[in-house]
Amino acid sequence: MSTLRDLAEEHTHLRPADIDHLHRIAGDWQLLSDLSFADLLLWVPVDADGTFLCVAQVRPTTAPTAYQDDQVGRIVGGPEVAHLGVAYSQGRIWREGDPVWYGDVPARHEAIPVRLRTAEGEAGEVIAVVGRDTNLSTARTPSQLELNYLTTADDLAQMIADGTFPPPRHPGETTSAPRVGDGLVRLDAGGKVTYASPNAQSAYRRLGYASHLVGEDLAALHRRLAGDPLDGTEAANGILAALRGEAPPRREIDARGATMLTRALPLMPAGVPIGALVLVRDITEVRRRDRALITKDATIREIHHRVKNNLQTVAALLRLQARRVAMPEARVALEESVRRVASIALVHETLSMSSDEAVEFDGIVDRVASAATEVAATEVSVGMRRRGSFGVLPAEIATSLVMVLNELLLNAVEHGFPPADEAEETSAPAATGMVPVVAPESDPSVRPEVVVSAHRFRKMLHVSVTDNGRGLPPGFDAEQASRLGLQIVRALVTGELRGTIELRAGATGGTEAVLVVPLARSAHDGRSQA
Repeated sequence: MSTLRDLAEEHTHLRPADIDHLHRIAGDWQLLSDLSFADLLLWVPVDADGTFLCVAQVRPTTAPTAYQDDQVGRIVGGPEVAHLGVAYSQGRIWREGDPVWYGDVPARHEAIPVRLRTAEGEAGEVIAVVGRDTNLSTARTPSQLELNYLTTADDLAQMIADGTFPPPRHPGETTSAPRVGDGLVRLDAGGKVTYASPNAQSAYRRLGYASHLVGEDLAALHRRLAGDPLDGTEAANGILAALRGEAPPRREIDARGATMLTRALPLMPAGVPIGALVLVRDITEVRRRDRALITKDATIREIHHRVKNNLQTVAALLRLQARRVAMPEARVALEESVRRVASIALVHETLSMSSDEAVEFDGIVDRVASAATEVAATEVSVGMRRRGSFGVLPAEIATSLVMVLNELLLNAVEHGFPPADEAEETSAPAATGMVPVVAPESDPSVRPEVVVSAHRFRKMLHVSVTDNGRGLPPGFDAEQASRLGLQIVRALVTGELRGTIELRAGATGGTEAVLVVPLARSAHDGRSQA
């Protein structure tokens, strides 16, 4: 199904500003649909002959729909859309006509012209029409709630025709709450409550106000109820701003352990302020869960911080032990363990600064690569370069992957570009098999370099570590290598990461290690994120 913007751009000559206004209407018109007990369809003219295209539709949550089938993308002309043509050409709300039938469903048509106000604040030309179609099959004598809903809906419909609804959206706000069914309060021009729905009355009762709301000055009531005077003042100022014709941001009121979200909308049909509409929602449980999640996140971050500190302590102890060991082989083994522990600590350090159990992995790779060039036992200045992005990785993948990359990067530097006294020798297979071999002298104009490449494709992470060094020895078999470094890499890649690794000669010389790691956990995997 095409989007509103796609349909409008393909079939009409509407300007980008016009389409943006239609998007704002479609983002906020659930309110009008629920108040109207009617389906809303957004129609744009296609041709000068009176043909219209439906680019958006919303169904009410307060009444049955008039359309079982979706109308978006439908192009209609002739008598069926004559009411739309009147609203579009005359710029007025059309409410005449007899009910029509859609199958066995009787419906009442209305048409509301849509205007976009000019930069000078004047009503502009009509750019579209909102069809308001009500299912009449369940028509009955309206209650007080329904009468207030319909009266408010008519005021908002006139504001659409004037170009003053919907109001501008404040940064960071969404259209998810409050809704009509959560609680509705209608105010007169003086700020007094003329109607409050039962759910609104219940929300205020939870804040500690047990009396009826009708007749109350709502701004003054918010000042009295709020536990924090500043919150009460801000909530009251929002009500007063709406009465002046402004659209204030949403406010929360906390009192007696309860929290209520309020949204105030001005009611000014034909440009005359007649009061305000206040939507309220009891969000006590939502805020309680938010606070619990914040506490949990803080605890998890503190745990990662302590794990990082403990790992750094372990690394420091191993480093001290290495200094006291006389055997060169034992000292090298301890120093390798220090680097492995430090690479894991990097992941926990990143997690300790994040509220998610995921890390931005590029920064970690860059730090590990920098450390590899600093500690590697080589006399050659080796450049490190990252190509592509790892993106955000879950902690369970990041911890194992950083150890794998640490081994691959360190060995690419040490064994791809060995010290001068090893340049003429062939050594036994090393940690990842990136072992120097006897080879012709390298071109001095080519800078020694290790490149880490990463890209994602179909929920798989593809990583390669490539150097332009001395390459692998003839007949090298990674499966037969028994050194600890390669065993760690193979165990982590095939076990923890459930991926694959291949060591091979580079296309233009040197060595290339290629990893493929799945990013999605299997439902049958014992290590599933579930």
